[in-house]
Amino acid sequence: MLNKKLAIEILNLALSTGADFTEIFYENSSNYSLMIENDVVEQSHDSLNEGVGIRLLKKLQCVYGYTCDLSKKGLLKLAKDLSSSFKDNQTVFVKDLKVKKYKTINPIKIDYDSVSREEKIALIRLGLDATKDYDPRIIRRQGSFANNHRNVVIYNSKGEIIKTSTQYGRLLFMILASDGKSLEYGFEGPGCQDDINYFKEKIDVKKIALNAARVAIQNLEAKECPSGVMPVVLGNGWGGVLFHESCGHPLEASSVSKGLSCFSNKLGTKIASDVVSAVDDSTIPNAWGSIDYDDEGIKGEKRQLIKNGILTEYMIDEFNGRRMNSKANGACRRQSFRYTPTSRMSNTYIENGKSTPQEIIQATKLGLYAVGFTGGSVNPITGEFNFSCSEAYIIRDGKICEPVKGATLIGKGNEILQKIDMVGNDLALGQGMCGASSGSIRVNVGQPTLRISSITVGGRGGELK
Repeated sequence: MLNKKLAIEILNLALSTGADFTEIFYENSSNYSLMIENDVVEQSHDSLNEGVGIRLLKKLQCVYGYTCDLSKKGLLKLAKDLSSSFKDNQTVFVKDLKVKKYKTINPIKIDYDSVSREEKIALIRLGLDATKDYDPRIIRRQGSFANNHRNVVIYNSKGEIIKTSTQYGRLLFMILASDGKSLEYGFEGPGCQDDINYFKEKIDVKKIALNAARVAIQNLEAKECPSGVMPVVLGNGWGGVLFHESCGHPLEASSVSKGLSCFSNKLGTKIASDVVSAVDDSTIPNAWGSIDYDDEGIKGEKRQLIKNGILTEYMIDEFNGRRMNSKANGACRRQSFRYTPTSRMSNTYIENGKSTPQEIIQATKLGLYAVGFTGGSVNPITGEFNFSCSEAYIIRDGKICEPVKGATLIGKGNEILQKIDMVGNDLALGQGMCGASSGSIRVNVGQPTLRISSITVGGRGGELK
């Protein structure tokens, strides 16, 4: 790790040709992953990641580089090479650096490094054994466990040192089933910034593995989803991935600041129906996407993105905030020192409404109930998206009826927000990884059960009747 004296020398060298801000991002992280397939341990992998990234800003210019050479010579060379991008006189000097003190919102009692491989294997087997005799059409049962311990130190030309340490674990099950004609799978992957006891005491490992098996078998037997424009009820938790992709990304400053978002220049305007309020909250204790400080050293916040349909805030990093003449609000993240940081989501969800899930279903005469999603794509400029459903059902006369497969939701995020007409009171979150320009990062998606009054549903099952 760098000492303070060397950090000051590097910062001032980087600033010597006229940059108005610079930072040093040091990272040391350890990763462990373990995978069992059909009762056989197939993979067990340890890795270490250590390096430094240096970023220089000058007005609306940014240069970034990284190195794994942590010698004084290597770090000074990187700073000098980057500073050659500018040709002006130095106007900012760093004389001292002080550590920011804080109390973490993500405390860990038991380090994952102290948990044995055998204990992690036993956790996976607990779930896989529960699915062993579930159905003879199951052809593959796969379980894995991964944990990460990440230590970061940021030194910047504001005179700050920010030290953060995070640990997280994630347990995943994927069950594959086949009837000889088609192949279907079910997936579950809970995770959090908590220790191993979360998986032993706070979740039911057998239940989540069995749910993955249930979805796989159910989709083998399900008919193809009908297509057309119809009401769609989105289940709580993972239903929030639609908001994350179609609306969350267009609310990040990386798109907004360049006018490349359907929500650019819309602050204070109505972009959603009155029943929609949404937040991106980095401050939920021990949650999957939470942070103490972001990856440019700004304290994490709870950002109220939408309030009763009105756009109230964006997710802003310091560099893109310059373009917007807006203050950064702790939403800057990156996968590792190898990536330039930018605005990203953390725990993003639509807040509870006043309806119950039962009321929403009962108010829907004919439509689709979408519970899970496998993936999709979005264009943040236009808001256009398409998402594939992993678990869905037809709603008839206010009741959840037959399961269907192959459903795809198609639309524009800015239009869909206006068509949300009922929001439930059963908020839940789902854990995932989000990939973008600054790499793959931990995010929570979430929402209560809600209804979109009309949306295009793609499917191969003909017309909905």
